[in-house]
Amino acid sequence: MPGAVAAGWTKPKRFDRNLVVIGAGSAGLVSAYIAAAAKAKVTLVEANKMGGDCLNFGCVPSKALIKSAKVAHQMRHADRYGLEAVEPKVPFSAVMERIHKVIAEIEPHDSVERYTGLGVEVLQGYAKLIDPWTVEIALSSGGTQRLTTRAIIIATGAQPFVPPIPGLAEVGYLTSDTLWERLRDRPEVPRRLVVLGGGPIGCELAQSFARLGSQVAQIEMAPRVMMREDPDAAGFVEASLKADGVQVLTGHKAVACGTDGDEKWIEVEHAGGRDRIGFDEIIVAVGRAPRLKGFGLEELGIKVDRVVETNEYLQTLYPNILAAGDVAGPYQFTHVAGHQAWFAAINALFGDLKRFKADYSVIPWATFTDPEVARVGLSEAEAKEKKIPYEVTRFGIDDLDRAIADGSAHGFVKVLTVPGKDKILGVTIVGEHAGDLLAEFVFAMKHGHGLGKILGTIHIYPTLAEANKMVAGQWRRAHINGFLLSLLERFQTWRRG
Repeated sequence: MPGAVAAGWTKPKRFDRNLVVIGAGSAGLVSAYIAAAAKAKVTLVEANKMGGDCLNFGCVPSKALIKSAKVAHQMRHADRYGLEAVEPKVPFSAVMERIHKVIAEIEPHDSVERYTGLGVEVLQGYAKLIDPWTVEIALSSGGTQRLTTRAIIIATGAQPFVPPIPGLAEVGYLTSDTLWERLRDRPEVPRRLVVLGGGPIGCELAQSFARLGSQVAQIEMAPRVMMREDPDAAGFVEASLKADGVQVLTGHKAVACGTDGDEKWIEVEHAGGRDRIGFDEIIVAVGRAPRLKGFGLEELGIKVDRVVETNEYLQTLYPNILAAGDVAGPYQFTHVAGHQAWFAAINALFGDLKRFKADYSVIPWATFTDPEVARVGLSEAEAKEKKIPYEVTRFGIDDLDRAIADGSAHGFVKVLTVPGKDKILGVTIVGEHAGDLLAEFVFAMKHGHGLGKILGTIHIYPTLAEANKMVAGQWRRAHINGFLLSLLERFQTWRRG
């Protein structure tokens, strides 16, 4: 550790642990797992639930909700498949109970018992850094425990950001963290629901609740939903939301909440003036903010603005204190948190010998609306903004045999390539199972394969995965050498005599 940084602190001569990990979400669990596998003495500290946000409040419960909502949607539109359409009965408490059963079934993967069995010491409580090598844990069972450690990984995750809208706290709001418990025993879906936010979480929840029977108003101050995606991809999502009955209010800014007797309302400001919208429940889904406070970081001089400030090795001001996952940024995805955890753990344990830069060259993500939107690499908007030359090849999934047979013939595969070459710069897929289809392109980009390799790979017929080969074929047809083609025609003419 550089002397200037270490000045004023007394480094222990011996350490209780090789590594202390604070937070048992994706980044923390993977970090602890790697440390245990490397035979390090590691302690994992978690103040709330093992598995973090993804298992308990995010990925897992939301996908279970999406599935129930999709089944209800298919029942309502069964006539599209030659069956009799029926209006589904939705005992909402049963839907919520199923969600909690799904969480319980996955829970053992992230449990204290499993990690203890792997050789990780798991402590339930709140951790705080006392100095660069000492962590104090206020144990949930009572009392405190201090541990000295060679390295520390901050993996405290993020929590829903709640905007300072006057009256919001007074009317009572839900977030993606609280709705699973707060609505658990409710026999029916909220009759009138406001979803604040037009990003991935807001869109997923708005569509799901609409399909389960809620009257949903979705409020987004930006000019469209899904602002991180290209307009053509976001347009599919918005059209689907509206088809499911969601009142999509883009260009609307929430300015106040209040009550008139038992009636709750939110006031929105837009180009045409102001309106009030009545609701029974409101879900705030405008983004997530890293958990930065209460861990002793600022007292040590570690910068915490929007995230914990780290270098390319995920090290903070102190090389032995690292951060990974949502708390470190720059992406808030479970799979990126796990990806970062490898670099954080290896650098924490072996950084004195060799360090590895965190690799963000190929980062995929998906939004699980219907249709799904999945992307890796550059979008068209980003390419234009950065003035990166590109070509676009696009295949409409409405022309794919399996999609037609499944009744899911909508969406597209869009590939950005280097002009004149098959090197992939970015891919956006909109459609059924887009997140699964994207994996082939993620692999290709990671290992430097172009569209030619995908075209030369056999894809099972009839599958949705053929869309990837189809778009590669379209690229090939657009880049046929006209001169060679004319020579080939002359050769075939000569062969006929």
